[in-house]
Amino acid sequence: MKNPYYPNLASPITIKGLTFKNRIFGAPMSNPELDADCNMRKEEIAFHENRAQGGLASVCIGLGIVDAVGRTHTKEVKLYDVMSLPSLKEAANAMHRHNCNAVMELAHGGKYAGARSHGDKSKPLVLGPNDEVNPEGLAVTQMTEEEIYRVADCFASAAALVQKAGFDMVLVHGGHGWLLGQFMSPGMNRRTDRWGGSLENRMRFPLLVIEKIREACGPAFPIEYRMSGAELVEGGYTLEEGVKMARMLDGKVDIIHVSAGVHEDPDVFTLTHPSMFVEHGCNVYLAAEIKKHVKTPVATVGGLNDPDMMEEIIASGKADIVELARQSLCDPYFPEKAFSGNKDDITRCCRCFTCFYNYLTNRTFCCAFNPVIGNELANRSGFPATTPKKVLVAGGGPGGMEAAITAAKRGHSVTLYEKNSRLGGQLLSEEHIPFKQDMYQFVRVLEGRLKKAGVEIRLDTELTPQQAAAEKADVVMVAIGAKQIVPPIPGIDSSKVTDLHALHQSPPALGQKIVILGGGLVGCESAIYLDSLGKDVTIVEMKEDWAADSYFMHKNAMNMYIRDSRIKIHVQTTAKEVTDQGLLCTTPDGELLLPADNILLAAGMRPDRAAADAFYNTAPRVFQIGDCIKPGRVLEAISLGYYRALDI
Repeated sequence: MKNPYYPNLASPITIKGLTFKNRIFGAPMSNPELDADCNMRKEEIAFHENRAQGGLASVCIGLGIVDAVGRTHTKEVKLYDVMSLPSLKEAANAMHRHNCNAVMELAHGGKYAGARSHGDKSKPLVLGPNDEVNPEGLAVTQMTEEEIYRVADCFASAAALVQKAGFDMVLVHGGHGWLLGQFMSPGMNRRTDRWGGSLENRMRFPLLVIEKIREACGPAFPIEYRMSGAELVEGGYTLEEGVKMARMLDGKVDIIHVSAGVHEDPDVFTLTHPSMFVEHGCNVYLAAEIKKHVKTPVATVGGLNDPDMMEEIIASGKADIVELARQSLCDPYFPEKAFSGNKDDITRCCRCFTCFYNYLTNRTFCCAFNPVIGNELANRSGFPATTPKKVLVAGGGPGGMEAAITAAKRGHSVTLYEKNSRLGGQLLSEEHIPFKQDMYQFVRVLEGRLKKAGVEIRLDTELTPQQAAAEKADVVMVAIGAKQIVPPIPGIDSSKVTDLHALHQSPPALGQKIVILGGGLVGCESAIYLDSLGKDVTIVEMKEDWAADSYFMHKNAMNMYIRDSRIKIHVQTTAKEVTDQGLLCTTPDGELLLPADNILLAAGMRPDRAAADAFYNTAPRVFQIGDCIKPGRVLEAISLGYYRALDI
């Protein structure tokens, strides 16, 4: 019987006798933290199990390293150590509890590995196709034929260990510039022996690895092979050659998983892991072309978050499987909601790179929209209310909305007050910006959850401290946001000066020449939007660098747009006066007049402490949430709203 909402996406697929309950697979996600022996702790297992609970057909644990010399950092699962078996078994069991197949990625960093390897120090720590120096300045030693066969055996032994642990399939990482991809690449493989040169020679090592895994695990154990459909870098292989590679893999593996790019190239990183500045499904064309030439099932991946798009991908034959990573963090129950007709309640990943940033810098799991991510163990049993209470929430931004939803779901009586006519707070500025639609969609999802939870919503009503006290509530949650910073310069009250409310309509009521006062994340994203409308945009920033408050992956994505645009950026530049002509500034080289029809204020926010503190003692318990404490990202607002509601 077909699913009435997504008949193709929800249909099962059987591969080598293994049935996947639908066509949505969990793409590889590795662990930012492990125990001292590089085994998964209960925290990591709970993270992956949380992805499995919501209906994914499989979940893949990323970066299982097959050889000590192949490690790229110190927190990768050691598949060359039999002592990894107990935690792997526990992880597989966790997936199976939810009728979700367990998959492990087999990887080797090749020339990008070695900086922190735990191998024999008497042997070369960095191995690759050629003798060279890697980006970290380490000498890379060209692999001998003996080394090639040894590493192929390492892949096979790792697969056998994973199979013994109860995993249902392995994913061999041959994309993104990892070791097997390095051998496949004409730009990275400069060998002149039988392991380099022609396509046949460059594919010899990956095919050897597959052959060795078959020998170790038997013909019935499924193998998924991840490849880049095209490397997307100068000197790398194109889709045309990617098709030829896929044809050489056809029939030898059980899924051809088509990704894109070379991970270590910063420009391509935001295509391998698509940023919000590229269209959804930007890499699907690679899988679609490869599928025309092979009989093996093909999977596509890369920033997908819309079940309608996924259904079309499967229905039209572009791919047999879609794979998700970031979306499975943002809303692990994505498949269940889609297949039960509740797609409007799906929280869609906005591709903000919050997860990547925290993974790489803080070594934690994290999501801007999902406060449970990284805290799965603590949230596993839920948080039932002890005694229902009367709760008032002041402010209808994302933090206030999340607090109200969580409190109501725990059985409390909740009333939410918003002084404006619409909920959403600062996220309303995203409504008409094409690359921020997923962020704005989050507001609508929260609105739906408020209604389902039974929260009473009072719009156009500002909750005052006096009214809050008169209501005799048990809890008051203050989420009134922050105030915009307005530089105290002459002419700032000019009619040509406007704030971000100008972006609340489409098209914005702005002239042709626009100067944005403030080159932080908000100002730079606004500049990109206005440039896309054909405006002449200039950014003025006091600091030495623009978008200093952005995640470095997101900044790189912005830079890729800005460097090819007409946007002009002046750093170390201070606004001095608004004149009839525009904005007069002070620079290290003297004064500079920037002509402007409008000046858009994006100089930041500051908490209105007096307004927030006025709510103290209006109820037995008063909590403050989000920007009224300290201006931050939606991540902090959502997280605080959720966890403060659990404190009731």
